Amino acid sequence: MLKPAYRFRGNDDPASAAIVAKRSFAPIIGENPRALVLGTLPGKESLRQVRYYAHPRNLFWPVIHALFGAKPSDIYEERLVFVIAHQIALWDVCAMAERRASLDTEIKREVPNPIHELLDANPGIATVAFNGGTARRLYDRHFTRRPGITYLHLPSTSPAHASLTFAQKVERWQALREAMGL
Repeated sequence: MLKPAYRFRGNDDPASAAIVAKRSFAPIIGENPRALVLGTLPGKESLRQVRYYAHPRNLFWPVIHALFGAKPSDIYEERLVFVIAHQIALWDVCAMAERRASLDTEIKREVPNPIHELLDANPGIATVAFNGGTARRLYDRHFTRRPGITYLHLPSTSPAHASLTFAQKVERWQALREAMGL
């Protein structure tokens, strides 16, 4: 029987949830991206499906499509084609971290993705948008913001952050479209 990589300190109760290292996915990036949306780390459902923003109550796909007057396809690959066609790249701040379930507040021992290498390789990216405050805080912990890039702190699309309605999230995410000059 495999043992978890890490248990809560001082808790030997086998029924307690284990914190194990989780890894992010490769970035979704087209030929000439103009914006990069950064999350924190894929959640449990995203890791299970190996898809960005896979939780059925995560509003990322409906919000990003609404910015351009569209509805998201049920087919994941078509969702990726949509963001690439709109020159939006996707990635996570963390390449790897320990986290219980899908809670961003539980991210520990994070190792960042090489985001600055991605930015160097894609000089057309003029906007970095953080999908929630934790993504912004983790980025600022590991990286220096670059002059000439607009950084946007957008509300999280996660179901854990339900204080804003869908319409309010779309309204705040319009800043991404505006920063891209669309």
